[in-house]
Amino acid sequence: MRTLATLVLLAASTVAGAQSRTNNKNPAAPPDSAKFTSGLLSGLKLRSIGPALTSGRVADIAIDPSDKRTWYVGAAAGGVWKSTNGGISFSPIFDGQGSFSIGTVVIDHANPSVIWVGTGENNAQRVVSYGDGVYKSLDGGKSW
Repeated sequence: MRTLATLVLLAASTVAGAQSRTNNKNPAAPPDSAKFTSGLLSGLKLRSIGPALTSGRVADIAIDPSDKRTWYVGAAAGGVWKSTNGGISFSPIFDGQGSFSIGTVVIDHANPSVIWVGTGENNAQRVVSYGDGVYKSLDGGKSW
């Protein structure tokens, strides 16, 4: 039940954010809460939108301070994913590297094109994957 509540909140925030970006000339501005109604979610149906296994854990999220639509998500056992539309869709940007296990993702605030990725999961439990070091990208994750 907790997972269902989390999915509903995530869907609501994504839909509200997309609506505010569509209706607002400033994409970094927070959504207008007066526009959010229960009818906004009426067309959504419960569906599987991600892995149900332990490999789907999100280890870290970094949002570009100069462009709130650009997100980097590090998966504990699934690489790094990038969104340029505020989390509506993601693309893998770390698949060609030596490690798939991610512990942290950091954006350089002085130059948001510089991304640091620390490999190796930092959550000690029964399904921990090791890493092989720290990676740096100078071009927003196009190369490492």
